[in-house]
Amino acid sequence: MKFYNSIGPNPQVVRMFAHERGITLDTVEVDLMAGENREAPYLEKNPAGGLPCLELDDGSYLSEITAICEYLDEIGPGNRLQGSTPEERAETRMWTRRVDLYICEPMANGFRFSDGLRLFKDRITTLPEAAEGLKRLAREKLVWLDGLIEGKQYLCGDRLTLADVLLYCFVSFGKSIGQPLDENNKNLTAWAERMAARDSAKA
Repeated sequence: MKFYNSIGPNPQVVRMFAHERGITLDTVEVDLMAGENREAPYLEKNPAGGLPCLELDDGSYLSEITAICEYLDEIGPGNRLQGSTPEERAETRMWTRRVDLYICEPMANGFRFSDGLRLFKDRITTLPEAAEGLKRLAREKLVWLDGLIEGKQYLCGDRLTLADVLLYCFVSFGKSIGQPLDENNKNLTAWAERMAARDSAKA
């Protein structure tokens, strides 16, 4: 396999997940800042232009971080992070979807449409007028999530899953782009400290 990597939270999700699953990825760096991911050679691998992308051993390509991580989970050694039963896997997908839809997407677009506008305005359709509202949505859902994880080690109870990895990478990203986790979210703050202490957080 060959992993097309770059800066940003999305590639970090896959790197962290792969580390948790004991998988070493052969990595190729793609210059996101220079727009290399929007040029023909890379677009042939991932027509959506997003990063990261995983080249499989048969020469096919897989993109979208949840799909890549689920694939790695199936081929990796040991216990799967997605869960060992249909019920656990469904619970993992539920929380991963909630984190992605309610927190990651509005946080990322809030950045792209404001602080990151100069970089993204000629690459994607941007809505600067929506930026502050999107940031507010992400903050509100973090407060919502803080209440739901009280008494839990991870989002799915005592199971570390893709939902945790996804949320951690974006919470870390948020801190670097002026959208830090509110320390009043005591449960999430403690959860983030547990995640940061994992070896995979450095991946």
